[in-house]
Amino acid sequence: MIVLTADEIRKVEKISFERYFTEAELMKKAGQGCSKIIIKYFGDEIKSQKVSIVCGNGKNAGDGFVIAKELLRFGAIPEIVIADKIPEIFEPLIYFNEAMKLGIKVTKFKDCSFDSSLIVDCVFGIGFHGEPKAPFDKVFDTINNSHSKVVAIDVPSGVNSTDATVAKAVKADLTIAISTLKYCHVLPPANEFCGKTVCVNIGIPNDCYQDNYLNTITKKFVKSCFNKRKTNSNKGSNGHLLNICGSYLMPGAAVICAKSALKSGVGLLKCAFPKSIYNVMTTHLIEPIFSPMTENGDKTFSIASLNSLIKELEWADCVAIGCGIGKNDDTKVVVNEIISKSKVPIVLDADGINSIVANKDVLKDSKAPVVLTPHPGEMARLIDKPIDFVQANRIDVAKSFAKMYNTIVVLKGANTIVTDGNEVFVNTTGNPGMAMGGTGDMLTGMIASFIAQGINPFNAAKCGVYIHGLCGDISASEISQRGMSVNDMIELLGALMSEFE
Repeated sequence: MIVLTADEIRKVEKISFERYFTEAELMKKAGQGCSKIIIKYFGDEIKSQKVSIVCGNGKNAGDGFVIAKELLRFGAIPEIVIADKIPEIFEPLIYFNEAMKLGIKVTKFKDCSFDSSLIVDCVFGIGFHGEPKAPFDKVFDTINNSHSKVVAIDVPSGVNSTDATVAKAVKADLTIAISTLKYCHVLPPANEFCGKTVCVNIGIPNDCYQDNYLNTITKKFVKSCFNKRKTNSNKGSNGHLLNICGSYLMPGAAVICAKSALKSGVGLLKCAFPKSIYNVMTTHLIEPIFSPMTENGDKTFSIASLNSLIKELEWADCVAIGCGIGKNDDTKVVVNEIISKSKVPIVLDADGINSIVANKDVLKDSKAPVVLTPHPGEMARLIDKPIDFVQANRIDVAKSFAKMYNTIVVLKGANTIVTDGNEVFVNTTGNPGMAMGGTGDMLTGMIASFIAQGINPFNAAKCGVYIHGLCGDISASEISQRGMSVNDMIELLGALMSEFE
């Protein structure tokens, strides 16, 4: 699914007006489509109940007037709440007058009690920017302080749909994106105000859209990346993965990375780790080949282990390095040398990323593709900028770094960004329950496993983040966001892979 800026969707709609629809026709389609989704999600709650549709004085109000008519037809009791003044634009006025003829109650904001079972936000659309002025700031506060569920039409009023900035905005339980997702639905901080986001297709033909948009990762695409296994396949034909992970203080990172690689289908896994965590590794894992390595006084990989690690590269189809390896001079040397020597793709995570901060050019000289999986803090260290800068410019930061250093960047967080420096994809699976230690190690193992099995690194990264997030969503629904653990996700992963075979 594509994700558009305000200007991009305006161009799409302009073309549709020139070729197919009047503005009034498209407004009616939008209102009717949104009404169906409202009824789908809240039908039982609003039947014979009051619904407040809060409308501004622009075109977004027209969608609200159509919604009021459709909810009346369904059996709800709609009330149109005028936030400021009645629109003077021709198209919204058509549907306002129709609503009035049907006897739908119209109330001024200052006279509204907001004791509704549901509030529908149609105050502002994609054109909003800056800070809300009176009376809209008070409208937003009143909606947010109500005890009603809130549905935002297209975007929550008050968010900037293109750059996702927010001064003050409506906080929705459900946002219904019209035609396509907008940047505010997938980028912070605005995505925090959207709640669950669903998209309604209002029938704009494909020839109204252009190429080179931001895209979401879809299940259909992910399925297309996995070939059916051959009848006569063997462990060798399903990929060799070398994990260079773990240390005395963080053995769990190595275990999690290994388990997720195994559960996502790699044929053979070899785990290289500092020798002091041998008992931990062998207690929790039975499938891999174990390769304990020489360690330093910090019980991390030592420089003395480097020759052995480089020799192991000859066996591998992919290398995962960095999970839990610690930060010191030895690990920096090990990581940089592995990147420069490896002839097979590398997935670089955690302290592996921290190890190249002072020597990023090693990425440009790598002999094989490198996938970096930084969280915002690690990305901030890579580009020497504050975390807030990274979060405010997620797409540009990830894309420019990937292009400059010829890498694939997986910038983690809500709506993870995946880019090769040219194309950019955003993930829509996942939930806040995944914000815990170990989920990044799990993702590293999955991406590296997919690469080892023969999926090209860019596609493997997209597949990894999508399935990883889906795994988290199912775990949250079966357990809870607070109660789920990384181990719960890993236990689910093996069965979940059946959807992609």
